[in-house]
Amino acid sequence: MAARTLGDLYADTAQGAKNGIELAFDTLLKGRDGITHRQKVMNKYLNIVDIAPVDGCDIISTIDVGMQDICEKALIDKLKEINASVGVAVLMEVQTGEVKAIVNMMKAGDGNYYEMRNNAISDMLEPGSTFKTASIMVALEDGKITPHTEVDTGNGIMMMHGRPMKDHNWHRGGYGKIDVTRILEVSSNIGVSYLIDKHYSDNPQKFVDGLKRIGIDRPLHLQIAGEGKPNIRGPKERYFSKTTLPWMSIGYETQVPPLNILTFYNAIANNGTMVRPKFVKAAVKDGEVVHEFPTEVINPKICSDHTLTQIREILHKVVSEGLAKPAGSKQFAVAGKTGTAQISQGAAGYKAGRVNYLVSFCGYFPAEAPKYSCIVSIQKPGLPASGGLMAGSVFSKIAERVYAKNLRFDIRSAIDSTTNVIPTVKAGEMNEALYVLDALDVPVQKQFEAKKGQELWGHSQAAPSAVILQNQKSSAGIVPSVVGMGAKDAVYLLERKGLRVRLNGVGKVRSQSIPGGSRLVRGQTISLTLH
Repeated sequence: MAARTLGDLYADTAQGAKNGIELAFDTLLKGRDGITHRQKVMNKYLNIVDIAPVDGCDIISTIDVGMQDICEKALIDKLKEINASVGVAVLMEVQTGEVKAIVNMMKAGDGNYYEMRNNAISDMLEPGSTFKTASIMVALEDGKITPHTEVDTGNGIMMMHGRPMKDHNWHRGGYGKIDVTRILEVSSNIGVSYLIDKHYSDNPQKFVDGLKRIGIDRPLHLQIAGEGKPNIRGPKERYFSKTTLPWMSIGYETQVPPLNILTFYNAIANNGTMVRPKFVKAAVKDGEVVHEFPTEVINPKICSDHTLTQIREILHKVVSEGLAKPAGSKQFAVAGKTGTAQISQGAAGYKAGRVNYLVSFCGYFPAEAPKYSCIVSIQKPGLPASGGLMAGSVFSKIAERVYAKNLRFDIRSAIDSTTNVIPTVKAGEMNEALYVLDALDVPVQKQFEAKKGQELWGHSQAAPSAVILQNQKSSAGIVPSVVGMGAKDAVYLLERKGLRVRLNGVGKVRSQSIPGGSRLVRGQTISLTLH
């Protein structure tokens, strides 16, 4: 689990740590060797300690084993289904930046998936449409557009500086005239690139400055080595042409690692505060914390509250009404953005042999009070390629399982002051049941006279306003009924009667092989079926 993040040691342990947390915190983990020498004393050689060894510290990781398992299973199942080459899933706690799960899977020669590289932090790929959110945020913040600004996307193909810009549905006639909210809902390339080109083509540096203001270009300076540095070119740099700006706006001609994209969306969820992703919480020695790693703020405010509110509303609609519906859930609201991008084959560009695609979804949940953010990024050969259907469906499984795992209900929110919560009570010893119910302030109706020190066996009924306790009359030569009792009480009562008890199953007694009321024969074996 999370092998490339947690790290490893060389086979020759003298060489130390190889990668991940093991390497980053090697000096804390390994402690210090001691020094001894051998000395002959009274014809015996003794080891004399010159310098005592010092034990290393324990490192407390942010990784949650349960969440890691959820993410791994959801991702690997999808990778196998679509025959993907690489898959990444990262789950982060919104307020703290703690990475709760990180999965990096690559397909090996044997057809199985293994952790070979930390792709989540090192992959320098064009992010595609997940980047559109940042572009629209810059334009909203600069007052160039509003969520209701309209763009005529026409038939799905628009020439931009001599190159055709296409929407994914161009072969079906395009989207026509749509507003900014709808542009992100359907992930219109034309809509985003037209707006950015229209308002920033005369001054591309202003757009680049807007991206830098957000902080999406900043190195994360992670606790572990190997991170890629985001590459967002400016107009003064080499190869920046007229077409660079519109293509940059939709996530091409830029390289941003998946974890950096997640950090940006996490900031949207975290009321605009961008925090540094964290893999280690503390170093502990002998049960005491010797070093704590607090949450670090990268950018205290990525945009104004007004712009943030607009973006959050749009991202919610992307999932509820747009192409990212597969990422949603019936149990809670999700917000985020899909991404589908062709992967450049280096110097050969996008047309060398079979086209590879990067499909992704990045978002957070629950949308109204975000607790976790998550990115799913998958590289696959050929079509079909859909960020919503492929990466979004993985996100949905992760979100629902994590949400269910951590869901906590406050009983006080479900009842009022006049409501009595009437529990189900097993059959058994009534004095014990009465004691527990009284301690819990549960109303009780007692249909027997309790005598001090006398066992009273019986059963209960749940009435609307109280638990009714009834005793069970038992004769000396009669097999008692233990249906409804827990195993412990049933065995105790029957063995006191001289019967041998065989149990099948767990839970409460559902049936007994010798019916209650039958003549008792000591030494008989009675089988109890439990459920």
